Amino acid sequence: MIADKTLQGVSRRALLTGGVATGFLLAFHLPLRAAVNEPVQPSDATDGKFAPNAFIRIDEIGHTVLIMPQVEMGQGTYTSISAVLAEELDADWAKVEVQHAPPNDKLYGNPTFGLQVTGNSNSIRAWWTPLRKAGATARAMLVQAAANQWGVEPASCTASKGEVTHAGSGRTLAYGALVQAAQGQTPPKDVALKDPKNFVYIGQSLKRLDTPDKVNGKAVYGIDAILPGMKIATVATCPVFGGKVGKVDDSAAVKIPGVRKVVALDDTVAVIGDHMWAAKKGLEALKIEWNEGPHAKLTTKDIWQDLRAAGAKDGAVAKSTGDIAKGLSSGDRFEAAYELPFLAHASMEPINATVHVKPDSCEIWTGTQIMTRVQSEAAKAAGLPVDKVIVNNHLLGGGFGRKLEPDMVITAVKIAKQVDYPVKVIWTREEDIQHDVYRPVYRDQISASLVDGKVAAWKYKVAGSAVLARWLPPAFQKGIDIDAVDAAVDAPYDFANFHVEYVRAEPPAVPTGFWRGVGPNNNVFAVECAMDELAGKAGKDPVEFRRSMLTKNPRMLAVLNLAAEKAGWGQPLPARVGRGVCVQPSFESFIATVVEAEIDDIGEITLRRVTSVVDTGIAVNPDTVKAQIEGGLIFGLTAALYGEITIDKGRVQQSNFHDYRMMRINETPKIEVIVVKSGEAPGGIGEAGVNAGPPALRNAILAATGVALRRLPIDRKALAVGKKA
Repeated sequence: MIADKTLQGVSRRALLTGGVATGFLLAFHLPLRAAVNEPVQPSDATDGKFAPNAFIRIDEIGHTVLIMPQVEMGQGTYTSISAVLAEELDADWAKVEVQHAPPNDKLYGNPTFGLQVTGNSNSIRAWWTPLRKAGATARAMLVQAAANQWGVEPASCTASKGEVTHAGSGRTLAYGALVQAAQGQTPPKDVALKDPKNFVYIGQSLKRLDTPDKVNGKAVYGIDAILPGMKIATVATCPVFGGKVGKVDDSAAVKIPGVRKVVALDDTVAVIGDHMWAAKKGLEALKIEWNEGPHAKLTTKDIWQDLRAAGAKDGAVAKSTGDIAKGLSSGDRFEAAYELPFLAHASMEPINATVHVKPDSCEIWTGTQIMTRVQSEAAKAAGLPVDKVIVNNHLLGGGFGRKLEPDMVITAVKIAKQVDYPVKVIWTREEDIQHDVYRPVYRDQISASLVDGKVAAWKYKVAGSAVLARWLPPAFQKGIDIDAVDAAVDAPYDFANFHVEYVRAEPPAVPTGFWRGVGPNNNVFAVECAMDELAGKAGKDPVEFRRSMLTKNPRMLAVLNLAAEKAGWGQPLPARVGRGVCVQPSFESFIATVVEAEIDDIGEITLRRVTSVVDTGIAVNPDTVKAQIEGGLIFGLTAALYGEITIDKGRVQQSNFHDYRMMRINETPKIEVIVVKSGEAPGGIGEAGVNAGPPALRNAILAATGVALRRLPIDRKALAVGKKA
């Protein structure tokens, strides 16, 4: 369950049509509920409850609340994290509820980053051991309390489905009856974790906790926040990167019924209205003169010219083994460069934040991947201490890395400071796409040599933004952005001479950030495209070529073999139909993917079939693993087919889904995902499919047409009959 104390019994439809005359804070129930006129209880409240750690609360009737350190944005994290906690706790799944954690890096900081952040496909792999220990510790304390009451040894007792049983006498006590006694126990320092063979919940395709209310309309997202006296604002930001507000003539806007106020910030103008329509029409009525600044002539061509020049320079060495110069001096030489464009996030829930600023406090309702940073940045914008800022987090209607940034909340706070009532700020789709924090442009250069049909030397250079240098400066060391070289420094193949460099190259004025799939986006694409070209140069089948260099990587070899088998690799295909393969070790998971595609005479592409085999270690919820790979494949294939943000006169040229295309349902192929049963620790899965699709599709195109594309999105003109890349 997802516990919510603020909108109980109010449907999403009622919220959207009639509104609610009260405020709310979302935490989560199964089903997701919302409560009205009931005071909010912070998720760390422990009065009268058994609270052995920051993640578990059990009351005297056995009601079990699990506190979620990671956010839910459609990836199934709440259900999977709950399963991990409930497994070691031996909770009754039917009595489990989940709540959002409040902002607190100390209690809920992601073990990988030390920040309360959801990203990098690590919700399960980062929390796997800490949450298992939290559940096992609580279980041990409850068992000890029961054993003390019965005067028996704890070893003679077992726990299951929220009860402790004494094997010898058959006596049973529910967890609720043990709350007070267990609360007095000292948590044990070392607890035994379950043998995976005894898992009850982990490994089962448990139904998602958030699905029912997403289906029936009760689920509450950040954009659904409704408060007493709340007004709606929408914004226009200077269309040129780095530009500022010049003059604003609001004489026509303020005459529009429902318009309450026009707010001019440094680079943004907002109109506050009684409803979105009033705010939007008011914004359209404004006459704004922009000071476009120094980037008003910036173009995509300029950016690529600068990046290619930067990529020609030597980079900081990220990894080097063997003798790369000697290795490249022998054999058959191969040189190639691969390029990926800017991409927008385009989450289905538009960017939004609701804020109420008072003289001594600031309260925020939104959906964010990084709660504590939102809290601290909002405090700066409001001019208040951090402890005077409350962040209420909600379901996210997509994140994809965009909501790892606090900029939308900062802007909303600055707007809300100008009035004494709550304001919900909503960015239109056009403003969202044209003022995103974009996936960087990348240029990856590869020099390799072939000896006896294998890669004898591999030199790889990445040129692109250092997102980590801005987002997490301590992680940027010795000129290396570890995210930018992810999946390059740990390429899965056995290369005797191996060298990876990184060149930091920041595009002028264009903000760059994380995008679903992060660093492996560009590196998996470049590595796997080059491997297919090298296979052709060596006169070998692409799968056989890879097999010959995966003998020291048995997990990767196993998924490749199974993917080839399931996809019918080697079976005859019609003319201009091809199969392409991709293997990747992204996020500590091992994935092999085969795409089958048809290219017609004018270069249009039909995706016929996708087969993906994944070894992600212990699959906490196999159905979620499959869903994430399926969704990731569609996300990545969409980018390969259509995705590109271009710039002219300092402005983003795309604005909505008519010119920033999504793959449509009729274009989506049959997708088969096979999850390999494994006893290894869990890997990450939320982004892996994104990286698998583009290179596998590109390699299918190479097989079908002989055209070796080295840039995305796919250039259909180059694929027409009679054309050459």
